[in-house]
Amino acid sequence: MMIDADVPLGNSLFSQIQNKRLIRSFGYVGGAWVAADDGGALTVTDPADGTWIGDAASLTGDQSRSAVDAAQEAFSAWAALLPQDRAAVLKKWFELLLANKKDLSILMTREQGKPISESRGEIDYAASFVEFYAEEAKRPNIEGVTSHLPDAEVEVWREPLGVAALITPWNFPCAMITRKAAAALAAGCTVIVHPSQETPFSALALAELAEQAGFPAGVFNVVPGIAPDVVGPWMEDSRVRVVSFTGSTEIGRLLYRQSADTVKRLVLELGGHAPLMVFADADLDKAVDLAIAAKFATSGQDCLAANRIYVERPVYEAFAKSFVARTKQLRVAPGMEDPDIGPLMNAKAIAKQEEHVADALKRGARLLTGGQCHSAGDLFFEPTVLADVPDEALIFCEETFGPVAAIAPFDSEDEVIAKANGTEYGLVAYVHSRDPRRIYRISRALQFGMVAVNRTKITGFPIPFGGMKQSGIGREGARYGLEAFMDMKYVCRDWG
Repeated sequence: MMIDADVPLGNSLFSQIQNKRLIRSFGYVGGAWVAADDGGALTVTDPADGTWIGDAASLTGDQSRSAVDAAQEAFSAWAALLPQDRAAVLKKWFELLLANKKDLSILMTREQGKPISESRGEIDYAASFVEFYAEEAKRPNIEGVTSHLPDAEVEVWREPLGVAALITPWNFPCAMITRKAAAALAAGCTVIVHPSQETPFSALALAELAEQAGFPAGVFNVVPGIAPDVVGPWMEDSRVRVVSFTGSTEIGRLLYRQSADTVKRLVLELGGHAPLMVFADADLDKAVDLAIAAKFATSGQDCLAANRIYVERPVYEAFAKSFVARTKQLRVAPGMEDPDIGPLMNAKAIAKQEEHVADALKRGARLLTGGQCHSAGDLFFEPTVLADVPDEALIFCEETFGPVAAIAPFDSEDEVIAKANGTEYGLVAYVHSRDPRRIYRISRALQFGMVAVNRTKITGFPIPFGGMKQSGIGREGARYGLEAFMDMKYVCRDWG
């Protein structure tokens, strides 16, 4: 069923949003708002208190295929636009994102749970990619190459791949869309977006603003629904030339297998298992502050979260004491109250924290603070610190994705490098030291796509975000993110 617009839902969220047009419950396909053919819906609740946010349309497999039809039909005209014309639409989208920052932040916090200040930061982060790729859209030039053949002229062209499928997670429901979509759109691709079924409203608000920005029908499509119903048809469709996914390594492997028959280009940003190493020569107070930020941002629900904290033995107890004191100061509350720690996304996340804490204690770890659910609500967990965590503990083998910090001592540089690299994950690693030679050695030795030295914040639009090993394929951000959505064509020409 195709209609011009859906009616905003009457719920507690509605009164908080100034721009009511941002509250959309239908999918956005081919320039129209689309209800589910079978009436299916995704029920979304506020993780802080279980309040009903609304029901978003859960589109069917046939509607998912229709999104590919729409994107394919729009592709030729969008790709043929002058780069500056594509850039102008992206720039307008950027301006609308910032103009609606307050409402988008509230929407995100209500459906995802993160502290409101983090949501505001995410909107700035999301918008920065749109602005960056609006500028980059004008830069993929034809390159002349010195010919190896007599009387031949050689050029290398870069052309858009075609329809790009973007599959995004719930922990960064706006930024993971814009980081992918802005690059794809700047390259000349058309996009079909599948947001997490737990946070569809942020994605649909982005679609509303994309429509206002002037994207032609079919260029930007958002298809909410159950992942197998929506994504399955895309993986089988040869017209979908590139898939960009952010999520678990398990699902990434599945998409990798499903892409084989149609030989799709893949960009996979998968799980992390970040080590954070503190050497005895580090500025201890700074290292503690940065470790708190690296562990507890987004309530620990971040693939960049420090999952394994290794501290050199001479400063181990001092670090642990200070880290615990700072952890105890973290305020736990609903996201709209702007705490340090908000609710986790669902009951599975709570169960994982409990499992990791119980397993570590069973294996001999010490519980220094926290360790159980918080009185703020069913989906809140106390900021927790475990010390003397053994290598075989689950928390040192799996992503925790929550506010549980695990600390262990080490005695030598070689030992901690081996521990840090002893995983199939390789997204980010954190190093704290004031010895420039050690910093160089460790940065070279670490098998991670990104290394942060004496700081936590490293991401942004001009850097190549991505990991090694089973943390992913390809990079997002910078000019590399644009290249992921473009093919290279070699032209060898004789004028006759």
